Amino acid sequence: MKKRTIYSSVAATVIFLVLMIVTPTIPQSQAYHAFADQRSFFGIPNALDVISNFPFLIIGLIGLVLCYFPDDYFKFSLRGERLGWTCFFLGVMAVAFGSSYYHLHPDDARLVWDRLPMTIAFTSILALFVIERIDEHKGTYSIVPLLLAGLVSILYWRFFDDLRPYALVQFVPCIAIPLMAILLPPMYTHSTYWLWAAGFYLLAKVEEAADKPIYSWTNHIVSGHSIKHLCAAMVPVFLTLMLGKRTVQTERISLYKTWKRSRGKGSKEESFECTYSNVAVQETR
Repeated sequence: MKKRTIYSSVAATVIFLVLMIVTPTIPQSQAYHAFADQRSFFGIPNALDVISNFPFLIIGLIGLVLCYFPDDYFKFSLRGERLGWTCFFLGVMAVAFGSSYYHLHPDDARLVWDRLPMTIAFTSILALFVIERIDEHKGTYSIVPLLLAGLVSILYWRFFDDLRPYALVQFVPCIAIPLMAILLPPMYTHSTYWLWAAGFYLLAKVEEAADKPIYSWTNHIVSGHSIKHLCAAMVPVFLTLMLGKRTVQTERISLYKTWKRSRGKGSKEESFECTYSNVAVQETR
């Protein structure tokens, strides 16, 4: 197992270096800071983009409290889970402050404090998936290296104006987590909540890209970026609900196999319902 881990780490490093060599740099576009809704309310510039971050503070605080009180509410049973979820909920709480600070006066210097908390949340979630679905010891040991990788990706972008490492840190969990949620057998029930969370995050990215069109479609009532904050806040909401509802699986079966079984049963039931027997009809005179 140690050799496999070493080989995997070396392979991942080589792939990363090759990508850094063969792909062009991705500088931060200054047009990114020109959000659609720039209205001020009660003296707050870009008010809705600032205020819409408030749900992150609430759900992050609730999740953090429930990690420790009352009486181990989430009932963690694996090594490193409490640490991983603590980092995640701290990152979610920090998003409220970092993103609000950035949106008060959007520029590259403030964008660091917007992206850093999100990176903490992304990397924590990836480590938690390794803990539950692959190996709890490796997952626990990966928490700090993954957090450091996220920090390095932010610093690399800031000092070299290259978004490639940050994009990798952000989008690898977006691809890996739904795939692992479907293909790898979970230790706990309610795995579908991961897919709901991933769906809301994907919706948030679409709304972010459609910031100005949504602002126009809503007759300048709300922008895509403000709605994006609310949808992104649904990710920790679903994960908190999952933690509160889940129990240890008696039989570890992946979602893919569960769906496959359901389809198989449905097919059998359908074939049973559509099977008819010939009945002889006796003519009467």
